[in-house]
Amino acid sequence: MAAERGARRLLSTSSFWLYCLLLLGRRAPGAAAARSGSAPQSPGASIRTFTPFYFLVEPVDTLSVRGSSVILNCSAYSEPSPKIEWKKDGTFLNLVSDDRRQLLPDGSLFISNVVHSKHNKPDEGYYQCVATVESLGTIVSRTAKLTVAGLPRFTSQPEPSSVYAGNSAILNCEVNADLVPFVRWEQNRQPLLLDDRVIKLPSGTLVISNATEGDSGLYRCVVESGGPPKYSDEAELKVLPDPEVTSHLVFLKQPSPLVRVIGQDVVLPCVASGLPTPAIKWMKNEEALDTESSERLVLLSGGSLEISDVTEDDAGTYFCIADNGNETIEAQAELTVQAQPEFLKQPTNIYAHESMDIIFECEVTGKPTPTVKWVKNGDMVIPSDYFKIVKEHNLQVLGLVKSDEGFYQCIAENDVGNAQAGAQLIILEHAPATTGPLPSAPRDVVASLVSTRFIKLTWRTPASDPHGDNLTYSVFYTKEGIARERVENTSRPGEMQVTIQNLMPATVYIFRVMAQNKHGSGESSAPLRVETQPEVQLPGPAPNIRAYAVSPTSITVMWETPLSGNGEIQNYKLYYMEKGTDKEQDVDVSSHSYTINGLKKYTEYSFRVVAYNKHGPGVSTQDVAVRTLSDVPSAAPQNLSLEVRNSKSIMIHWQPPAPATQNGQITGYKIRYRKASRKSDVTETLVSGTQLSQLIEGLDRGTEYNFRVAALTINGTGPATDWLSAETFESDLDETRVPEVPSSLHVRPLVTSIVVSWTPPENQNIVVRGYAIGYGIGSPHAQTIKVDYKQRYYTIENLDPSSHYVITLKAFNNVGEGIPLYESAVTRPHTVPDPTPMMPPVGVQASILSHDTIRITWADNSLPKHQKITDSRYYTVRWKTNIPANTKYKNANATTLSYLVTGLKPNTLYEFSVMVTKGRRSSTWSMTAHGTTFELVPTSPPKDVTVVSKEGKPKTIIVNWQPPSEANGKITGYIIYYSTDVNAEIHDWVIEPVVGNRLTHQIQELTLDTPYYFKIQARNSKGMGPMSEAVQFRTPKASGSGGKGSRLPDLGSDYKPPMSGSNSPHGSPTSPLDSNMLLVIIVSVGVITIVVVVIIAVFCTRRTTSHQKKKRAACKSVNGSHKYKGNSKDVKPPDLWIHHERLELKPIDKSPDPNPIMTDTPIPRNSQDITPVDNSLDSNIHQRRNSYRESVRNTPSTDTMPASSSQTCCTDHQDPEGATSSSYLASSQEEDSGQSLPTAHVRPSHPLKSFAVPAIPPPGPPTYDPALPSTPLLSQQEL
Repeated sequence: MAAERGARRLLSTSSFWLYCLLLLGRRAPGAAAARSGSAPQSPGASIRTFTPFYFLVEPVDTLSVRGSSVILNCSAYSEPSPKIEWKKDGTFLNLVSDDRRQLLPDGSLFISNVVHSKHNKPDEGYYQCVATVESLGTIVSRTAKLTVAGLPRFTSQPEPSSVYAGNSAILNCEVNADLVPFVRWEQNRQPLLLDDRVIKLPSGTLVISNATEGDSGLYRCVVESGGPPKYSDEAELKVLPDPEVTSHLVFLKQPSPLVRVIGQDVVLPCVASGLPTPAIKWMKNEEALDTESSERLVLLSGGSLEISDVTEDDAGTYFCIADNGNETIEAQAELTVQAQPEFLKQPTNIYAHESMDIIFECEVTGKPTPTVKWVKNGDMVIPSDYFKIVKEHNLQVLGLVKSDEGFYQCIAENDVGNAQAGAQLIILEHAPATTGPLPSAPRDVVASLVSTRFIKLTWRTPASDPHGDNLTYSVFYTKEGIARERVENTSRPGEMQVTIQNLMPATVYIFRVMAQNKHGSGESSAPLRVETQPEVQLPGPAPNIRAYAVSPTSITVMWETPLSGNGEIQNYKLYYMEKGTDKEQDVDVSSHSYTINGLKKYTEYSFRVVAYNKHGPGVSTQDVAVRTLSDVPSAAPQNLSLEVRNSKSIMIHWQPPAPATQNGQITGYKIRYRKASRKSDVTETLVSGTQLSQLIEGLDRGTEYNFRVAALTINGTGPATDWLSAETFESDLDETRVPEVPSSLHVRPLVTSIVVSWTPPENQNIVVRGYAIGYGIGSPHAQTIKVDYKQRYYTIENLDPSSHYVITLKAFNNVGEGIPLYESAVTRPHTVPDPTPMMPPVGVQASILSHDTIRITWADNSLPKHQKITDSRYYTVRWKTNIPANTKYKNANATTLSYLVTGLKPNTLYEFSVMVTKGRRSSTWSMTAHGTTFELVPTSPPKDVTVVSKEGKPKTIIVNWQPPSEANGKITGYIIYYSTDVNAEIHDWVIEPVVGNRLTHQIQELTLDTPYYFKIQARNSKGMGPMSEAVQFRTPKASGSGGKGSRLPDLGSDYKPPMSGSNSPHGSPTSPLDSNMLLVIIVSVGVITIVVVVIIAVFCTRRTTSHQKKKRAACKSVNGSHKYKGNSKDVKPPDLWIHHERLELKPIDKSPDPNPIMTDTPIPRNSQDITPVDNSLDSNIHQRRNSYRESVRNTPSTDTMPASSSQTCCTDHQDPEGATSSSYLASSQEEDSGQSLPTAHVRPSHPLKSFAVPAIPPPGPPTYDPALPSTPLLSQQEL
């Protein structure tokens, strides 16, 4: 045993340390002494150890019958063997002279020939086994009840009855409860065999289910309890054929309230009869019981329920429901489960010294709650000043004396049983003093402070030790005339004062003080007699305090005069406090009642009263609680929201009014709704008080409705919410397929969590019911969390620090889950805990200002209402575009609630979010806002321009290209320029318009074996971009031969193609001539050069004059049109006007194919047509340009363009993008005034769509307005 091992270890303990342990053990009056296993004993003294002494077997409750024999078992262990005795009903039995009762060798009690009659019951009662060891102590066992079954008495007997075949029947036979185990049944005076169809209930009643003809006969029950059997009356049971007609359901046996102990079996009877034959099912607390799969629940024959090995969880209300298809009946019964006492903490053995205070701890549980009593050596401990019950069940012994030694037992008892647990107390002798001087008695012991219930003692050091720094002191005290002395020790060496608490008023106490040093205790001081002060005569508590509510805001409190007023009562003070708060208020009252007004409605208050006399306040009464009356709610329900489900229904959600405004139990809600167009036609719906949502169906499609909700109590209806509007859909969303992939997924790792945020799928016409978030270390399939479709962020908690997690997000609906979106994150290392994060900014908005500038604004909920920043916080704005997908965020800091983001790409969708930082605290990123910059003219030319000859048509070529890398908007068309002279002015090149976003074009009827140069220019809604570099292509020499195209190097503006001349085949100079011949050649070349210069000067003069006339004509033209000037003076070169805001280029030739891949140019051209002196080329080109110009210019202007882009036409060099007609200027100025900046927030049209992402148009072919304005694209100049 542990106690024995501990005692052996004490043999090797030194004297010095044992003495120190003794001093520490006497440290405080309430402290327990040394527990089991550590006896503070010196080596020189005799060692006493705890002796194992306990019961091996204890008697149990027993049922017997008259004339039989009974054994009540009992066996105890101890060394030496204990003496066993028995008590009956608290009195020791004299077994020596008793011929029917005898003690067996193991200590059990044998009773032969049990006697029991109506007036003589000597053997029935409560028995207890008592074990005693001389010089050690006594222990007692639990008490056991011996019940003797009485004479059989029938409280009900079987009666004749009839039953239809297939139905159930019962035959009653109820006897006194102790005889039920001895009841059996006979049919036709033969023992009846019980089976699954024929059963006997615990009460003795016989139940026959699914009756057959074989069940007919005479029945009687028999009680065999040791004497002659006793028979009940016989009753005939008739089994009738099925009448094949219905009959009402009736209960033949209903369940009744039962009480059972944990571990017992219970049968809840339930038998019903009717036609058709009913089926029985059971429910517990409104939950159906599954009797088929449960091992402990069995549905017996006829419908009764058997529960095996009952537990506390089985307690509750059980419902038996009989149903035959035509009607249903039910019955109910309460099952109460009780538990025998059980020890949670048992007393433990204690070593102690005299005058010390000890506590035996004992903690028990049971149902009903057990009562606890203490026994010392078999005798009841009666509470007194020195034996006290503390903390409900613990035993405290104050001021130990030698006679307190022995065995103490904690006995717990309730209605269903009892239990005992014990411990031993050993009083140790004080250790003898070691060699050395002991201190003398402390001097001048006085009571420096005397009160009613405490005394403060002080003293001076002993004369033997004037300094006394290492001395400790013990104060012994007792009531005058009482031998039991208590001790109080000083808390530290050298302290020379102590306060004795918990004394009685007006009582004389005797005090003495002893000093201790390292050698032991010294002399005791002389006894000091001190009397505590008498207690002031204050009033007692006011009796019969009661309170009742008068109105929703007032309560009346009444009481009576205190029984022990101790003088005249001057007044009363009424204290009251709202339940759940700690602020108590009071009011002075001179009478015996008072009404408190101005209280909160339907709120519980506690009240107490204190009486005052001339000495002051008396004892307070116990608190009495009462609730004010209810009233109608004083506020409307909160957080009303509408959710449009489909085209004919709207879901309403709300929250109850604030608790302080409910003013009672909410019994229901009143919903009123109407069409917005018919406000007088209001529909009203009532729902229960626990319901916080309601689906309103049967609404009209595409109709706006108004809704409001009001709360109800038993007193009436409270105020309603404001009207809230929602419009049903014109058509229902698609749920025939799974949702698409969410448009974005962002993760923000923390130490043990990851914040996940996302935006919904771009296609908002598909129903989204929610989102599934999967995550795990290295794999997203470890955990899955599903959230509501409205949610846009989620925090994954309880993660490991410094771990790599993979996260997946899928939208789902009733069809299934959509395509997942993946992201990964590494949680932060576990360092110093992060400060509490700040709230992220809210209401983030993106306002587009230009093609490269967006203003971001937001609000900060952690700021005051006026949103004024007074501290050192700053905001971080981040933005990125999703194209390409791996684009990184850019960041910028701001100290205000807005930021201007510049340097963005034109016509690009950006997403923005904001976080706030203050010191070491930062918020998470806010919800994202989106904005698309305005378009800008293309800033790069088309790419990869190639020219190839069409197979089989040498005069037809195909031009291919790729869109510009910096389109800055949607490309709406291209212009192909081509010429045989790469250095010609751009307005002298031939143009070919290409409609839309086609990337190939076909040009016909070119001249064979002729070099052509090609340039391409792209345009969008903002204008024309730069031209590509010239690409050279030579047409084939003959039919079937291929041409060759190449990109020219940068030749410069002074480049002239070679007209004539030849070089040496090998690039070497000509053969040398003699000097005379060389001189002649030089002179000849000089003369020819002069002649050529003169001719060129004349030609240039004429050309310049013609050019100036043409410019003046262009400025005079109102609509910008020109006529080509050829051989005839009436012909003027045409100008092509193309709108620079939105250009629609139409092909000259209308192909029969409505959507041709390439356009053909059937106008014939040759190399001579391009020369400046040939009229045929002039005529053909003019004809083509005029045809194109008329097709464009005759289209009315319907689009707009910023007015700042227009310029005057009378300039020396007109910009093709800047020229515009006067009619267009007027149109653009009118429409520009109505333009507004777009916003990044778009109101959703459906609750299952996004409410944070602007809708993006679906991909598809571009649409063009058939009416475009006329804008000059090129200014044609005369050659």
